Amino acid sequence: MEEWRRILAESIVKPKDLAERFGVDEKEIEAIVGPYPMRITPTVLGTIKEKGDAIWKQVVPEMAELADIDAEDDPLEEDLMSPVPHLVHRYPDRVLLMVTNQCPIYCRFCTRKRLVGKPGFLKKGELDRAITYLREHQEVRDVILSGGDPLLLPDYLLERVLKALRTIPHLELIRIGSRVPGTLPQRITPKLCEMVKKYHPIYMNLHFNHPDELTPEVKAACGMLADAGVPLGAQTVLLKGVNDDPEIMKRLVHQLLLARIKPYYLYQADLTKGTNHFRTTVETGLQIIKALQGHTSGMAVPHFVIDAPGGGGKIPLLPDDYLVHLDEDGAMLRNYENKTFHYPQPKQGQGRELPMVGAHPGWGSCTNDHEEA
Repeated sequence: MEEWRRILAESIVKPKDLAERFGVDEKEIEAIVGPYPMRITPTVLGTIKEKGDAIWKQVVPEMAELADIDAEDDPLEEDLMSPVPHLVHRYPDRVLLMVTNQCPIYCRFCTRKRLVGKPGFLKKGELDRAITYLREHQEVRDVILSGGDPLLLPDYLLERVLKALRTIPHLELIRIGSRVPGTLPQRITPKLCEMVKKYHPIYMNLHFNHPDELTPEVKAACGMLADAGVPLGAQTVLLKGVNDDPEIMKRLVHQLLLARIKPYYLYQADLTKGTNHFRTTVETGLQIIKALQGHTSGMAVPHFVIDAPGGGGKIPLLPDDYLVHLDEDGAMLRNYENKTFHYPQPKQGQGRELPMVGAHPGWGSCTNDHEEA
């Protein structure tokens, strides 16, 4: 058994084990993990400092999950946008391919609580149907592997997927969404990195919500991926009691950059059944973006987005006081110091025209070769 598999097998999955370790109510945990499975890896367990802290809230089941009875299982309507099993085609030029329902941990706020935890990987026949669909849709240039977590596939199964995708001529990019480097860093092996390198360009969007998740071991795993030529981005979910604070978020984005991970998205929490106790106001996210913009590196500021209910896709939001006024004369802007500035619009019909290449000398300001030189 590979080392990472052995470590994954040591995860807490049974209510009894969680109760023995932390003194929680075993019966309550049993009630929750029936519909919503639990798995907490040794790496994540090691970052829990006390009951109720930011890491605890993300992975330890609580009764609020069962009280959320009126919300939808699939508020993003992924199932309705699935032309073939396991593939979601929402945007014109890219698709989502879910290759497994297994995750290294089961986040209590997961937008796919209806799916994760079920056994099995993408079967060969299912992969063939997805590949056939992609061949027939030449507008698709970008595939995101998701699930579950694609990096829980054994190397040979992950390579089967990557190899099949690379037989499609019009497919340019492959992206992998993963929680593995931050929760099961032992999975990032030299063998995996060498395999991934064969199928570039491959990007990875990793999932981090709190600076305490970026331990030295986790940073080393991310460094191996970066050294293998994989550009790394981070997707963060705005979570009540976890990271809904500008200073925590600033610490997080700084730690991400130190690990060579670009903060990419800050998600407003979805409306998924069993997760609504994590939701913050939209204003909270806007205030965090405002606290970052101008007060740290521009590349540390993620896009704040709402994945619109009803399958509307990701919609970016910015604080509305950056653009004070806009008309045909110009834009009145407000910066991070609350100072205002005017940016003039170009005047119609008065743009500066450059001389054409090869134009007759008499047409420009230069009258002969000597003067032009």
